[in-house]
Amino acid sequence: MTVTVRDLHLEVPDDVELFAHTRHLALPYVLWVPEAIVHRQTHSHPDAHYRSLVAEEDGEMIGTAQIGLAYDSPEPGQGYLNIYVRPDRTHRGAGDLLVRAAEEHLAAQGATRLFSWVLDEPGNRAFAERHGYRASRSAHFLRLDLANGTLPPLKELPPGVELRTAADFVDDPRPMFELDAETASDEPSDVGTEFTDYEAWLEETWKHPLLDLDLTSVAVVDGRPAAFSAAYTDRNTRYATSMTGTARAFRGRGLAKLAKNASLHRARAAGYKEAFTGNDTDNEPMLAINFWFGYQICATEVRYVRELG
Repeated sequence: MTVTVRDLHLEVPDDVELFAHTRHLALPYVLWVPEAIVHRQTHSHPDAHYRSLVAEEDGEMIGTAQIGLAYDSPEPGQGYLNIYVRPDRTHRGAGDLLVRAAEEHLAAQGATRLFSWVLDEPGNRAFAERHGYRASRSAHFLRLDLANGTLPPLKELPPGVELRTAADFVDDPRPMFELDAETASDEPSDVGTEFTDYEAWLEETWKHPLLDLDLTSVAVVDGRPAAFSAAYTDRNTRYATSMTGTARAFRGRGLAKLAKNASLHRARAAGYKEAFTGNDTDNEPMLAINFWFGYQICATEVRYVRELG
């Protein structure tokens, strides 16, 4: 039995399909769709030095890694490596080889601190700690049964508030960029984010193949986007919100809840059966909103950190 590591072959459709399948087996709470995997590889900012790696055992793909630099962070030298091995193919050395290849690549690009999300399970945590990583913050994956659950009823909008969709901003997405940048910078994280490159945001986020502009809800106040809930779908049965947030000047008015409720109702009407999202465990306001909708925690990840010396 021989395990090897190589780059993902984007030009081979079956390779991308297998990458998505392998990721889904290890982390089923995320929308692993081939088009999204190709998009991230081909549209990530050059300064991210992004790579997708696969581990194979005698030709069978058993592990994957997505690695890069947090180029949009105000603090340089921060890299990430998110590594997942098929649950039925562990203890074969794939994880060790992927970590080694990822660390070598990131160190060569100038990374001095590495971050990795690890499922909150004893074996996974022990693996990270064996490689010199220490536990930091944590985050929950949450799931909502759209097919059988009961959503809160849609409420009458407050005076001066209008609910629109991201599709209404297709001719000029810059207001959405500004709202996304402001809310992302306030998210709890050990890696700060500053969205300053509009063109990069257009390529990476606005043109993402899974972003559903019609299901992405936007609360508008006096013509200005004030809150939004970004919807991604697999174009089949699974729906996910990647970001729900409110501009600082409009917080405390329930606008994010209004936007997300509208998006969830439209997603259910469109035939989506499951809704997923994720929240930092310290993000109590957003967790409270999601519990109000009926989301339940389905898994937890722990962020592990290693300093490169």
